[in-house]
Amino acid sequence: MAVKKCPGEIQGTERRRTVADSYKHSYKVGENLLNSLSVYNVGYQKCEPEYQWGPGVRDHYCIHYILSGSGYYTVGKMSRRLSQGDAFILYPGVEVQYHADKEEPWEYGWAGFMGADAASIIRNTAFTKDTPYILKGKIPEEEIRNGLEQIYHVKGNTYEAAVAMAGALYSLLSVFMHYGGGENPEKDLQTIYVEKAEKYIETNYSYPVTVEDVAAYVGISRSHLFRSFQAYMGKSPKEYLSEYRIKQACHLLKETDLSVSAIAYSVGFENNLYFSKAFKKQKGTSPSEYRKDRKTQQSFTKDSLSNY
Repeated sequence: MAVKKCPGEIQGTERRRTVADSYKHSYKVGENLLNSLSVYNVGYQKCEPEYQWGPGVRDHYCIHYILSGSGYYTVGKMSRRLSQGDAFILYPGVEVQYHADKEEPWEYGWAGFMGADAASIIRNTAFTKDTPYILKGKIPEEEIRNGLEQIYHVKGNTYEAAVAMAGALYSLLSVFMHYGGGENPEKDLQTIYVEKAEKYIETNYSYPVTVEDVAAYVGISRSHLFRSFQAYMGKSPKEYLSEYRIKQACHLLKETDLSVSAIAYSVGFENNLYFSKAFKKQKGTSPSEYRKDRKTQQSFTKDSLSNY
């Protein structure tokens, strides 16, 4: 079987691709502006026969809903034929592969998302890592279709659009929770520890808190917290804390005129040099250059709109 890789989405813009009877309309958000839950990408695709993605991994969750046709979804040793009305999910960090049927290639809509609330929400749906799909008939199809359409309808790369997309995403996910939440086993202790740590970081990141502080709040040892984060987040609590702070710093660099040192202090870094090193490690550029680049982009966007 010939492997056909998915083309990448263009950040902050919509990509349209049409080949014969196939098509792809996709939108990828330029940068996630919300921390609790945000849309990563959204779109629709009518695949060519045997069109394949993977094997590969995503760094975010992605729900696919099959509008017509059929295809095959493989994760680990499990392979399943799925058809119109079925839905399947991609978990971050989990290797998957899926491809369209040769005779009746599938057409699907999808929504990719991430954020601190994502894992706990998915755990309260019928999706599980052992059964990462939901078959037709368990959830009213119209509610899933409408949910995806609403996310796509309000798409955009502004803060207002990010909030609108997140709102539509919450509504869609609530549908999956309503019709399937009761079937999942209770959360295990490690999951509860991670969620409690996430909430603590979200509330206290602006203070010079450490991983030891987080572990003490959760009520477990630092090593136990480390194992829990590695199991459910694929990263250490120190990495998560640093990434969360840098994400907040990016927002302040774009939206305020605060000095770099003031921003560093505001997101929990007491040492400006350490902040700059951590920022460059994650973003590949210095805080000052990041701000300059974003200001240039915003200016270009305004000029383009004024000339439209």
